[in-house]
Formats: sequence, C-alpha cells, structure tokens
Amino acid sequence: MTVGFGTDTLAGRILAGAQAHAGVRAVFDAPQGRLETTVGALVADAEKVAGALQHAGVGPGDVVAVQLGSNRDGFVAQVAVALSGAVLLPIVQIYGPRELSYILQQSGAVAFVAADRFRGRDHLATLDRTTMPASSRTLVIAGERIPDGALSLTDLCGAGARPFTLPDRAPDDRAMLMYTSGTTADPKGVQHSHRTLLAEVDSPTLKSGDSGVRQLALFPSGHVAGLLGMCRIMVHGVPTVVQEVWDAATAAALVDEYALTYAVGAPVQLAGLLDQQASGAASLATITEVMTGGASVPHALIERADTAGIMAYRCYGSSEHPTISSGTVADDLWRRAHTDGRVLHGSEVRIVDELGADVEPGEPGEIASRGGELFVGYTDARLDRDAFLPGGWFRTGDIGVLDGDGYLTVTDRKKDIIIRGGENISAKEVEDVLSGHPAVAEVAVVGMPDPLMGERVAAFVVPMPQRGLDLDEAREHFATAGLARQKTPERLEIVTELPRTPAGKIQKFALRDRLR
Repeated sequence: MTVGFGTDTLAGRILAGAQAHAGVRAVFDAPQGRLETTVGALVADAEKVAGALQHAGVGPGDVVAVQLGSNRDGFVAQVAVALSGAVLLPIVQIYGPRELSYILQQSGAVAFVAADRFRGRDHLATLDRTTMPASSRTLVIAGERIPDGALSLTDLCGAGARPFTLPDRAPDDRAMLMYTSGTTADPKGVQHSHRTLLAEVDSPTLKSGDSGVRQLALFPSGHVAGLLGMCRIMVHGVPTVVQEVWDAATAAALVDEYALTYAVGAPVQLAGLLDQQASGAASLATITEVMTGGASVPHALIERADTAGIMAYRCYGSSEHPTISSGTVADDLWRRAHTDGRVLHGSEVRIVDELGADVEPGEPGEIASRGGELFVGYTDARLDRDAFLPGGWFRTGDIGVLDGDGYLTVTDRKKDIIIRGGENISAKEVEDVLSGHPAVAEVAVVGMPDPLMGERVAAFVVPMPQRGLDLDEAREHFATAGLARQKTPERLEIVTELPRTPAGKIQKFALRDRLR
C-alpha cells in the first residue's frame, strides 16, 4: 500500500479509506453470478491497474474514459484512474457509437476501458463503430475477448504488475468529467475538481453516522450518483451490496439475505421493492431508510413506503451540483412526500425569475444554486455564459419553491429533457434523429408521464405528404442510428400540425397536456 499521501485529493481519500476499512465487505450482484470481496482487495487491484496505465503513458490530468457496469471491474477501473492522477470520465453503458464517438472526441480521452459484452450484446461491435480521438492510445477490455493492440483488465490485475506512483495533484485540479444530456442535442461535459467531489463525499448524504449501516446501491455506473456510491464504500467504509442490473425480486432478496438497512435508487426501484414486499416474496424487515431521486417522485410512493414501515424521502441534485437538497428520516411524512428536503449545509439556493432577480418568498421560479460541491464549469466554456448568474449562482433550469423553513420543492423543468427511470434524455437529440427519417416532415418530442419509469419518450410527428410512420419503423430507424435503446420513442402520435406560438415556437406544454 502506498503511504505518505495527502487526503485533499480523491486518490488520497481512497487510499486512506482502504487503510482504515480494508476488511469492509463489498458484494457485487450480476446476472452471471455474485462476487464477494473487500475494500482492501479492490484497492490493491486498482493500484496494479493504475501502475499499468502510468506505464502506458497516462499522466496526471489526462482523461481516461470508463464504460463498465456497476461491478468489480467497473469499481477497480474507476479507482485505478483516480489513483493514476488522470481525470475519470465515467460513461453510462447504454450509450451507443454515436454518443460514444462524440464524448470520446470532445473529451480528448487518451485511454478507454470498456467491456467485451454488455447484457449479452457484443459490445466490441459497438466499439468498432465508435470513432476514437487521435489522442487515444490505450484500450483496456474487461472480458475474455481482447482485440489486437488492447490490454486485458484481468491480466493487469494479475502477477507482474507495474509499480504504481501516487502523482502530485492539487485540490483544484480537474478530477472528474461527466457528460450529461441537457437542452442541446449533444451531451455537455461537466467538470469537477477534487475539492468539489470531496465536498459531496463528505456531505451528510454520503457520510454515515451509524456504524451499523449496510447499503443497497442501485444507481448505475456512469452516473454521478453511481460514482458517489462507489466513494461511499471506498472512503467511508460502508458495507455495500451493489446490483449491476436492476431486478426487483433479486434486490428484495438481497435486502433480506444481507440484512441491509439503507438503499438509494430511482423511484421505480423503490416501487419494485415495495411490490416484492406486498407480494410476500420478501420481508424487507431490516431496511429502514430509502433515499430516492433522479426522476419525479410521486408523493403516493413515499406514503406507500411509510405504510410499509420504510422511511423514504426525496432528494434533488444534478451532475453539476450532485446534492442540493435532501429529506431525512427526522422529517415528518408530509415533508418527505411533498418536498425535496432541506437545502444541505454548505449549499445555497435562490429562486429567481427570467432576469435572474429573486422572486417573492413562496413563489415559483428557477432554482439557482451554489456551494462547495458545485462543478467548475463545462468543457465547452461557451455554455457557462448562460449557465451562471453573477456571484457564481448556477441556473439549474428547474422550477421550484423554497419555503420559510428551507425546504425545497421542485415543481417543473425548464430544461427540455426527459427523465426516464433516472436517465436524462435530450428531446432535441431524439428529434434530430427522428427528423432524419424520410417519412418525417416535422417532429416534437416530450416526456410522457409514466407511473413506473417517471417518463417515457413520446413523439408527435407531422408526416411527409402521402407518407406514414409507425412505431416499429421508428424503432428500426433508431437502431440503425446507433443510439441507446432507451431514447427510442415509446409512443408515436401522427398529427397534421404542431401547436405553435405566434412567433412559430412549438408549444410543448400543449403536447404534454394532450398526453395527460
């Protein structure tokens, strides 16, 4: 184990956590089996991979992309990137060649760690269709099929490892880069420093004041919530069961088998656990606390959990500002069900109008935030001009109300995004792809309310003259385009015209109202 490190960088905190919590258990549940290991063993393997990356020429500040699942390989690879001094770029696994090519090119990643298969699909075929940046010189594959010129993650963790040297990094150096869908078709590169990441790592939502906490981690790798779940294990030594692929029956069984006390996940996952309990398939007797977010949370879901004996509460944040507010088990049921909790210590919130001026107390407006864990800006600095108000206030694009007790309630979104099961989907990106179909004259895409997923993708299409389009044709078109399957429209409405303002702007609220 490397010694003599500081604790003001992500690498330093991970190594300190490994020393303090070496024996803490981590369980990875995947469709192909279950693996039990320890924090110490994960970090020991990560040091070997970090040494290999350094030997391959990866230096401090270089960007290394990782597209792996919430499994042992994913954890080892992400920790290795942090230990090497590189900038960690987690990528969600659902992204196809179109999204991958953009992210890898825009980030200038010098190395890419990916799997040979993903959920039974040949992921190497996806990589063959992905355009790598000219700067990329290292490909690491987790799996049995290793292409010519690539390195094997398994071999890197084996004997004969290269020596690992902890680089000298400063708290304000860039530590993580994450791409998130927003109002533009292309994902935006969100940059975090070691200081901003550690502010979140040390927030009340990740630190455990109860040594008896045993966590069920459900947010997928590639999301900021998945990364922070990893930090909770590595830095704070919280015993954790990680589920790679969501399955309600398996998740509920894991809660009972490992006597888990705490869970964090999307609303659809909380609902799935409650369904298993209601059916008698699981007791969930040990789980007392669930934090849920990442999508719209119906108040009835929190109330249902309360009836089942589980204290559930909502939270609110984003890739740019990971946790702005959160409920707690100390809140009463109404506040847990109807608000997104209090603004966390160290963060601030203003509710502003279109011009950036504060609205009257209790009135809705755009949520502007700042605090220690706020990101340091986008990779495309031009996006920062519209993203920030004077004084460093970040315009979230969400509409909310702040009450006199500091409880925040998110009521709507200005951002033209669809949140499907916790996944951000750019409506414009879907529109751009669908408009490329020869049968489409005009298209508008909105989120369709769904009790299970929060929202699904719905498309309103004005067809070309004497042409038609059905859902199967749309699905085939999206598969050919190489986009993630989750972005494919799940409802298709053929219309003669789209509702517009006098200036010609499409009135998407009217389309949403039609769906409701």
